[in-house]
Amino acid sequence: MTTELHKGPLEPASTAAAPATRLSWRQEREIRRRRRVWFEEILGWILVPVIVVGSYWLVETVLNALGTSVDAIIEGLGAITSNL
Repeated sequence: MTTELHKGPLEPASTAAAPATRLSWRQEREIRRRRRVWFEEILGWILVPVIVVGSYWLVETVLNALGTSVDAIIEGLGAITSNL
């Protein structure tokens, strides 16, 4: 019975690791700044196309409500410049 209990030497108990050193306020600020820059970059890649396409749709909608179109306006400007 004692042979079942004894399975070799005991491993040393793991000691608690020393507490991690806290970053300085400058390092924390740099990390926050880096995260913010990445977030703004990703947000820009998403929002800029949405704003451009939304602006185009807005112009189309307003011109259709007024009874004209972009092509008609370009034709009119071309007629005006050709008569100058």
